Amino acid sequence: MAAGVPADALGRRVLCGTEYGTVRYVGSVSPTAGVWLGVEWDDPQRGKHDGTYEGKQYFKCRHPRGGSFIRPNKANFGVDFLTAVKGRYGLNEKQDAQNGIENTCVFGKKTVEFVGRDSIEKKQSQLHRLVHISVHECAVSHAGQKEEISGTCPNIRHIDLSKNLVAYWDTVIDIASQVPNLETLDISGNKMKFSSTSISASSAFPKLTTLALNQTEMTWTEVLLCAPGWPVLEELYLTSNNITALERPDNVLQTLKLLDLSNNLLLDGSQLHLIGHLPRLEQLILTNNGISSVHFPDAEFGCKTKMFPSLKHLAINDNKISQWSSINELDKLPSLQVLECRNNPLMDTEKNPETLRQLIIAKISQLEVLNKSQIFPDERRGAELDYRKIFGKEWLAAGGHWDPARNKPSEEFLAAHPRYPSLCLLYGAPEEGELKGQQPLTLRNQLLTLTIKCPDNPEQKPVEKKLPESMTIQRVKGLLYRLLRIPGSELKLSYESSKVS
Repeated sequence: MAAGVPADALGRRVLCGTEYGTVRYVGSVSPTAGVWLGVEWDDPQRGKHDGTYEGKQYFKCRHPRGGSFIRPNKANFGVDFLTAVKGRYGLNEKQDAQNGIENTCVFGKKTVEFVGRDSIEKKQSQLHRLVHISVHECAVSHAGQKEEISGTCPNIRHIDLSKNLVAYWDTVIDIASQVPNLETLDISGNKMKFSSTSISASSAFPKLTTLALNQTEMTWTEVLLCAPGWPVLEELYLTSNNITALERPDNVLQTLKLLDLSNNLLLDGSQLHLIGHLPRLEQLILTNNGISSVHFPDAEFGCKTKMFPSLKHLAINDNKISQWSSINELDKLPSLQVLECRNNPLMDTEKNPETLRQLIIAKISQLEVLNKSQIFPDERRGAELDYRKIFGKEWLAAGGHWDPARNKPSEEFLAAHPRYPSLCLLYGAPEEGELKGQQPLTLRNQLLTLTIKCPDNPEQKPVEKKLPESMTIQRVKGLLYRLLRIPGSELKLSYESSKVS
């Protein structure tokens, strides 16, 4: 091997300037002299070709212009973990001191702070006291000498190793095996390969509870191969890995509470059935996966599924859900309390976003927070009463009746409105008078009477105006401004309903 080129260069990760890539070829390139590195770049815009030069293919790339050749002296193959730590925390005399840097790493909603070079003087002789370490973008590529880490930094519990040059999962194991109390590990942005030896190294992560593997190109199969090494893992982040298929995690990941699969390619909602029996999973994030439907075939409408028994928080933003049937299915989840479902085609089916919100609330009985907005008891009651009335005529036409003995709504109606029977039990069946001229979720039910009183002159006779049933609050304020010349911010409006709740 040429000078400056590691013996194991093939497959290694390199840094050239600010660009990251993987070495796919080491050798000569005719007709030039000397050794070249054929690199597949993470950013295809950095490349020039697909590994073919002058009609000869030297290596392959996934992108037709994702590769190029560079000389070895242009490639940074990285440093060992402890060298990066010493450089980051001011113990590398070859590097200039750089004060005032703070580092944080976000896991879901939880932010972990990592000590930066703002405390260099205190840490120069106290590496053994460090608990949080960040070597983000420090070109770490290997663990270094055996036991060197544990001898120098024995108290590490949290490591940010993201965006480095780690090319193999075995390297992560080599580092973690020297950090026996490791609880949090972020190795996002490292494109790694996994060998069969990774499977048996289950003793390297005995206390690990939070693991981020975002943008690592890790497949779900590889996750399950490594999972025996994570016996107490509670949070797993796997975003942007092009995961297309799941497998059932038998006897692994049983302690998992949070799973983030955002920005993958789980197009088929039935894939979720394969992870539906994780007993402690409380939060599942599926943002931007191209999912078009959700269903739980093990449960009839009105019943609860056995899948996801502990799931409280579900995020399905930015998917392709377009049918209300998927929202109906979510009511089958026995523990669901928090739902995020923004930016789905379904959201465009109602012009009024408030109408959409109330329909979702009425369809999912246990929901407490929708799209990060709390659902208060009065809002739920109003949404359910409105839902009961909005679809009352449809219920009657489908065979519904006020007499329980004659109440036999069709299967089609129950499939579209599975909560309707329970709402009738809760509030009573809608009366005929409630169903006349029904228009949902506006100032409605009859022509409304607006009574205008002047607080500055209580003896002045109130003025009454008739308002159409569809008139919104904003339009009412506009009308009052034209009549009274009082800005909307100074108006006090109250609404008295004649209906009996």
